[in-house]
Amino acid sequence: MLSFWEKQSYLDYDYAVIGAGITGLSTAISLMERSSQSKVVVIERSVIPTGASTKNAGFACFGSLTELLADVEAMGEEAMLSLVESRWQGLELLRARLGDRTIDLQVKGGYELISSHNVGCVGQLHHVNDLLSTYFNTPVFELKDELIHSFGFNISQVSHLIYNQFEGQLDTGRMMRTLQAKAQECGVEIILNTKVEHIENSRIQISQEHGHNLEIKADQVAICTNAFTKALMPQLELNPGRGLVLVTKPLTDLPFEGTFHMNQGYDYFRDYYGRIIYGGCRDIVFEEEATDQFGINQKILDQLQHRLKNIILGHDRFEIDHVWSGIMAFGEDKRPVVKRIDQHTVAGVRLGGMGVALGSLIGQQLAEMMLKPQ
Repeated sequence: MLSFWEKQSYLDYDYAVIGAGITGLSTAISLMERSSQSKVVVIERSVIPTGASTKNAGFACFGSLTELLADVEAMGEEAMLSLVESRWQGLELLRARLGDRTIDLQVKGGYELISSHNVGCVGQLHHVNDLLSTYFNTPVFELKDELIHSFGFNISQVSHLIYNQFEGQLDTGRMMRTLQAKAQECGVEIILNTKVEHIENSRIQISQEHGHNLEIKADQVAICTNAFTKALMPQLELNPGRGLVLVTKPLTDLPFEGTFHMNQGYDYFRDYYGRIIYGGCRDIVFEEEATDQFGINQKILDQLQHRLKNIILGHDRFEIDHVWSGIMAFGEDKRPVVKRIDQHTVAGVRLGGMGVALGSLIGQQLAEMMLKPQ
């Protein structure tokens, strides 16, 4: 049985955030920046954030050329541009809040490897640059075919190389630890290893490993659980998608630096202090990867190693150091869900694999909604 003091001091908050990933912590920080005297709590089901926030490959990007063209086809030009703007604003907010050096953010530029199957995108490069000129004062995309050979890529598999000077890369672990420390410095309370079972009105039912079942009350609640949101809000339209990532052991004389995309963004790799971090190939077995369960799909792992050997490096003189998976959330298109659910609840989920870019901005938007409840 709880004491009077426990009920008064530990279970009653102004604002509660479910999920301690990028979006959740950013929401809590934004709340404290705007209302520093508020009592804010973040509830996380694991000892560390699980899902995509701590398991991504560390890309600070807003979309390759073929990705953006696919978005235009799916949503139209206006929606694509709005999404790019949100991603760019989110990245700028993340950098301003945490500092580039703290999270090891390096703007080395990004590249997209274009195969013979999608060379048609090259003819649309200038049009996309014209569309993006609203947000960028210089062309975003440019051809860099002369680098294909020096980067060591298989010239029979790579027809063109498209460069984006604005792309960067960061250390995911340092970013998340810094976000958590920033939230705590602001006065946010973080409760780990605690599962939210149910939310009704302003009451949150939680459970912990040791059998403690408690009820937390908050005037406003933000759901920031991304791919795992269906358990709390089954009415929201989103589908989980698992992504596989590997990192090699250090390579001798790695011939390239930066972030790289292939296959409309389904494949992505980057350098990391002499190693290669490489993820993707989810598209070869979409149905199998439409899951919220962590695990290693051997078909995908085999394909990643095949492409690493035959397209990226041109040799098999590499060793895989570590392999892991993360869970993302997708919808009919790539627009995130940022909305009020009811009088006491808001949600910011379905980030479409762009949590690093979108999380800070969505957190800011959720905080504004919570501070002005309907």
